[in-house]
Amino acid sequence: MRKLLNEELNRKSVEEFKKALKTPIIIVLDNVRSLNNVGSVFRTADAFLVEAVYLCGITGTPPNKDIQKTALGSTESVAWKYYKTTPGAVNELKQNGYIVYAVEQTESAIMLNNFKLGKNEKLAVVFGNEVKGVQQEIIDTSNGVIEIPQVGTKHSLNIAVSVGIVIWDIFQKIQ
Repeated sequence: MRKLLNEELNRKSVEEFKKALKTPIIIVLDNVRSLNNVGSVFRTADAFLVEAVYLCGITGTPPNKDIQKTALGSTESVAWKYYKTTPGAVNELKQNGYIVYAVEQTESAIMLNNFKLGKNEKLAVVFGNEVKGVQQEIIDTSNGVIEIPQVGTKHSLNIAVSVGIVIWDIFQKIQ
């Protein structure tokens, strides 16, 4: 078995990416403090043709060398928008017909493996701060909460890892 060369991967150009039909998901980052995490989220968004990334509150925005370190150019392909507050972003998304889910550990959260999509739903998925998680106000106004099942001792994951797991799962379900 031979490892493929970069030229053999048939990657889209930035222009092709921008013209391509997107996966109907918007990733919302609620006050994410690590610029490396932000960059990693952009890479995941690029990998799965996510519609956009919304950066809220203290979340850093491109151009930024620390974001670029992990984004590896994906800030050029993935659409993004900055909001001063996460509630502002969530309200706009809901007004535009998006179903909003927070990713958090709450009472009555839907485990990711049990999460089901409606047909032709436009989704927005909110991921929270590395220490405080998703703001309670956002949880209260979301259409639901998704939890990643965990069976170890820590019961927490890095935000970039959480985004990768959730977006991959939803991407598969949409396909």
